[in-house]
Amino acid sequence: MPSQPSLRCSICGKTGAGTEVVSGELVRPALQDLIRKEHPDFGPGSSICLNDLNHYKALYVEELLSKERGGLTELEREVVRVVRDQALLSSNADAEFDRSLTFGQRLADRVARFGGSWAFICTFGLILAVWIGINSVVAFGKPFDPYPFILLNLILSSIAALQAPVIMMSQNRQESKDRMRAENDYQINLKAELEIRLLTERIDHLIKHQWTRLMEIQGIQVELMEEMGRKKKPGEGRATGEKSEAAEPSSP
Repeated sequence: MPSQPSLRCSICGKTGAGTEVVSGELVRPALQDLIRKEHPDFGPGSSICLNDLNHYKALYVEELLSKERGGLTELEREVVRVVRDQALLSSNADAEFDRSLTFGQRLADRVARFGGSWAFICTFGLILAVWIGINSVVAFGKPFDPYPFILLNLILSSIAALQAPVIMMSQNRQESKDRMRAENDYQINLKAELEIRLLTERIDHLIKHQWTRLMEIQGIQVELMEEMGRKKKPGEGRATGEKSEAAEPSSP
């Protein structure tokens, strides 16, 4: 199998196989216009390596977002960087968020998780029943918290006062986690939209390029057929003349 010819990048001078350096004919016109701003000699007959192509693709995406949105946010700049580096953007937002939690935050989440469970309700109800029973039955002697259970009310108020901010802390972290997940989803959706747009433009350009090539091939085929027809006509004339002479009757 013959080796694939190496191409030389017209931007950085890098030389590589066709998979690393592509022809300028395969570059979309919008990217060609952007490249010509820095390299006026770049055209369909030039070549460009994949690193430089991704660089100008990122510049094209940045200009496109700036034109449509009036400016780039930090999230959109991150998407542009991912497009330039051809890196993955999707990640496990929950795992990344959980790795940054401190011991106090983890403890607050556990307390909030236990406080909103049936285990807490059953356990706390049992404790209240035992407390009230001990302080209501005279057989146990003098109760340490007689009716109307002032100590119990104080403990319940203290628990409620401490439990409320703990639950609010956990809810705030959950909102932060949801916000981080939403930002990650927004970046993924934006990258997917940009990649689909770039892919659509590239497919349209390839179809147009292939159509031009097909028209050229068809024109060459038509010229060859006409040439073959011109070469065939004199032979047909001689064959027709011989056939007419053979058809004439011989004179007596």
